[in-house]
Amino acid sequence: MGEEPIGDVLAGVGERLRRLRRERGATLSGLAEATGISVSTLSRLESGKRRPTLELLLPLAKAHQVPLDELVGAPAVGDPRVRAAPVKMKHLTAVPLTRQPGGLQAFKLILDERQGEPDPRTHEGYEWFYVLSGRVRLILADHDLVLGAGEAAEFDTRLPHWFAAVDGPAEVLSLFGPQGERMHLRARPKAKGSARG
Repeated sequence: MGEEPIGDVLAGVGERLRRLRRERGATLSGLAEATGISVSTLSRLESGKRRPTLELLLPLAKAHQVPLDELVGAPAVGDPRVRAAPVKMKHLTAVPLTRQPGGLQAFKLILDERQGEPDPRTHEGYEWFYVLSGRVRLILADHDLVLGAGEAAEFDTRLPHWFAAVDGPAEVLSLFGPQGERMHLRARPKAKGSARG
């Protein structure tokens, strides 16, 4: 899909100016008074007989209280969606949720239930994950935990760790950063008596 030629973009300015003025119930003379632009120049702008310039558009944008790109019909910002391909590994599928290399990385992990003995590993970094669905067994150093949907874990990946789905597949939101880049969440403290035992 190619970009719209500049002439076509500018040709639509007059129509947008007329529509804005009418929507606001303004007259050409009232707008002329507010902007210091003559009635004849405003009329020629609206009819497309005068090429819009920055000197004319800035006071009009201010008078109409709209961003300049609304007057010129600037194209929308590029598609912000991340469309990275999922990466299938032995026991999980990682769907990247961030595009930039390095720094904090976000992934949606779809975990398969693993068979066999856990095999904890270590590597540089710091990880935070949140269980979206299913149940996940996490072995972290001397801890052996099962986390359900809505629970989160945060740990230094230099500690031996291993995780897998329990009783069927699970989905996890994972944030991973270089060593020292810890994730900080603000959460309300638990009410007294609601601690799980």
